[in-house]
Amino acid sequence: MSRRLLSARRGAPLLARPAATQLALSSPSRQRLLHGVTGNSGGLVRAEAALRSLKPLHGPWSSRAGGAYALLHNNVPAVRSISIARGIARVLPRLVTKFATVGAMAGGAVIAGLTYLQNQATLAGNSVAEFYRNARDRASDVAGNFYAGASDAFTQAKGEWAKKKEEMEMPEWLRKILRAEETSQTGGGGDPGGSPKEGSAGAGAAAGGAAVALGYASKDEEDESNAEERAARDDQMMMLTKKMIEIRSLLNSVGQSDSLTLPSIVVIGSQSSGKSSVLEAIVGHEFLPKGHNMVTRRPIELTLVNTPDASAEYGEFPALGLGKLTDFSQIQRTLTDLNLAVPAQQCVSDDPIQLRIHSPNVPDLSLIDLPGYIQVTGSDQPPELKQKIADLCEKYIQPPNVILAISAADVDLANSTALRASRKVDPRGERTIGVITKMDLVDPERGVSMLTDKKYPLRLGYVGVVCRVPNTPTGIFARGTNNISTAIVRNEKAYFTAHAEFGPQSHLDVGTTNLRKKLMYVLESTMAASLKTTSEAIQRELAETTYEFKVQYNDRSLSAESYLAESLDAFKHSFKSFADHFGRQEVREILKRELDQQVLNLLAQRYWNRPVEDLTPPLSETDPLSSLPKSDPENQLWHLKLDASSASLTKVGIGRLATTVVADALQAHIDRLISGSTFAAHPFARQAITEASTSILKDLSYDISDELEICIKPYKYRIDLDDIEWARGRDNISMVLKEELKDVESAVKHIEEQVGGRRRLRDVMSFVDRVRSGQVVLEGDGVGGAGGFSSALLQKGREAVFLRDRADIIKMRMLAVKSKQCATKKNKYYCPEVFLDAVADKLTTTADLFLDAELLSKFYYIFPRELDARLGRGLSPADVERFAREDPKIRRHLDVVRRKELLEHVLKEMEALRQLEAREKRHGGRPSSRESGRRRSWGLF
Repeated sequence: MSRRLLSARRGAPLLARPAATQLALSSPSRQRLLHGVTGNSGGLVRAEAALRSLKPLHGPWSSRAGGAYALLHNNVPAVRSISIARGIARVLPRLVTKFATVGAMAGGAVIAGLTYLQNQATLAGNSVAEFYRNARDRASDVAGNFYAGASDAFTQAKGEWAKKKEEMEMPEWLRKILRAEETSQTGGGGDPGGSPKEGSAGAGAAAGGAAVALGYASKDEEDESNAEERAARDDQMMMLTKKMIEIRSLLNSVGQSDSLTLPSIVVIGSQSSGKSSVLEAIVGHEFLPKGHNMVTRRPIELTLVNTPDASAEYGEFPALGLGKLTDFSQIQRTLTDLNLAVPAQQCVSDDPIQLRIHSPNVPDLSLIDLPGYIQVTGSDQPPELKQKIADLCEKYIQPPNVILAISAADVDLANSTALRASRKVDPRGERTIGVITKMDLVDPERGVSMLTDKKYPLRLGYVGVVCRVPNTPTGIFARGTNNISTAIVRNEKAYFTAHAEFGPQSHLDVGTTNLRKKLMYVLESTMAASLKTTSEAIQRELAETTYEFKVQYNDRSLSAESYLAESLDAFKHSFKSFADHFGRQEVREILKRELDQQVLNLLAQRYWNRPVEDLTPPLSETDPLSSLPKSDPENQLWHLKLDASSASLTKVGIGRLATTVVADALQAHIDRLISGSTFAAHPFARQAITEASTSILKDLSYDISDELEICIKPYKYRIDLDDIEWARGRDNISMVLKEELKDVESAVKHIEEQVGGRRRLRDVMSFVDRVRSGQVVLEGDGVGGAGGFSSALLQKGREAVFLRDRADIIKMRMLAVKSKQCATKKNKYYCPEVFLDAVADKLTTTADLFLDAELLSKFYYIFPRELDARLGRGLSPADVERFAREDPKIRRHLDVVRRKELLEHVLKEMEALRQLEAREKRHGGRPSSRESGRRRSWGLF
């Protein structure tokens, strides 16, 4: 009770009596007068009747009391009157505003009472100081003006009020005022034509109006206080729900156990029952897939996140990585595509679609939308579709999930598929909320009977909604872009307020707004009921994970970023070691080996070539190679062969050849480094490193090959050799010929293994020799076989004959190179092998110097930086995670570390939730008995 109301009840009897009379009262009488004021309007009435039963003392009250006693009691009426005057002056403006929408009659009745009360206060305080009188007069003038205006308004509105009074739903406090006003008009206690102060009934009505006015002001303040308390409690509840939804998301990411989950609200209902409309009304946007055929084929895990400070609404698909989608029509198209991706022969899938919607207009909720029940399968649908949908829904509506059973108002609850399915898993209806859609399609009486149905009772009750968006010809609501919540709420309010059956006295839950609140409260309570057992399960899981982390991984923490950094550092260290050992000498060896092969190819083409392509006798040679040491020094044939071979070697494109050979060698070394590093188990990293080295070498090779060609251009026209270069060429070609002879002999042995042994190969080779020499004449070309040998065996015989002849030539040329004839450079035409090798060595010396300065140095500088760009700064967190998880061992290690960290984080969040609840209990004030019961039953821990 507020202080103003208390002071009005205690001071009212003193306002209408002299102070001397107060002194004459005995102590019990005075006590009864001061503390016996009770009832809605009887305090001042009974006080007035008591005063009439007493005879006042003679003389003014101011002269009868003396001393301190008189001074003390003289001040009481003045102080009370001023207190009430101030209270009335403060309440009047608010009352005028409150009563403006109620009607002129109620306002006139209350203001009349206030006017009379003001007059009584003025009479009681007429002997007080002048400034009190002035204040009283001003208040009286203001009240008189209000009274005169209200009286005129009452006369004009009385007729209309009589018509509307029966149709309006009036609050209880207004009914009391009207009853008191009617009593004052029909009562016989006073003069009807006199002033209000001359009749006891009029005085009672006026006094009652004053008491109600002051009580209303107190009630208004109390309602505001309760509203603030409820708002604070709702905010606290939203914070708790948001925390629990965050914990639920974390537990879903942990996975692997049904005990590590918090409940959600599962939405079930038949097709065309308004299930999608209810969800869209809660969200405020049309975003769910729609169509004539069955469109919802996968569960949609919908998480609503309230973002009060956000300026825009957006949705996210965490598994798809599409970013923030502010266009809800795009969200609708994405959901449609994801659902229609389910094959037609399968029709439904239990693979959920995760969708998060962030908006300042949505509550914090966790919802799951399921495919609607069907009664009859279509011709293009599998016959088991009905059972598949039922099994899928039954899987999701198991405890502890909350069931939101959607039923249309134009269908009897006895035929509601959603209620029938919920009763199977929730027979007592303890975790089922019934939602009756399309309430505007049935009579209000039937709608009320469905909301209060006793045949299918639900502990959480029923909520009636009208979620249909009203059609607006002006196109104000552009569906898919604007928020439709306001239109739906306005439409629902217009419907439910137009029917008295859904009024406040019915205590029915109707409207989307009430549905939102109920869902928030129910989800909070259900999650809270599961938190304790979930906390125990988390602690067990954490203990097992910690043990595995300690035993298998020795408490070594690992992340995808740290693993990538360690792997990259190790690879760059190995590359640095390779770069320190791969320099000009290694480039020279590679180039010389390649050019030596080119020299052997030229010698074979122009000097050694004796192909055995068939079994026909070979043509006779005019100048065989065996006659070279004794040939004429001026023989132009040998001069032409050597000059052509030298030109082919210098004009073969040494620049491009040398650059390509060295680049291939570098790439081969990089591939070996990858194979020996941790990147060997990571295809993504192997590809990134290979592409990095390939692109760098390709970019460098274009310019370097052209520049190298320019450097060796003089050797294309004239080559001068000194004695040292000749001697070095002579020694090197001897080793090259020896290696070539080994290769030929190795090839012959390989053929022997293929044909079945040396003896068998010798027989075939002997037959080929006899045929080629003319000792044996074949009928035909011997393609199909001859001499008892198959065509394949004859092919191997010809190859072996060719290799034998090549070996004989190489042996002969090795002896020629070591002879005195090849000791000097002036006999270069007798020793083409030595001269070509010396030319190749000269080209190698020029090329390796250029490639070392241009190709190697630049590659060694660019490659590590390209690695940092491709495998460091250039990778997104998702790429880094994907890289680390390519290795099964690292993936398992990361899973254990991540699971341990998530479990620890969830426990911290739950501890914070526990502290939040404890703080709410300490500072949450004194809730109502109903809320106290709800809080006790919804205790988090």
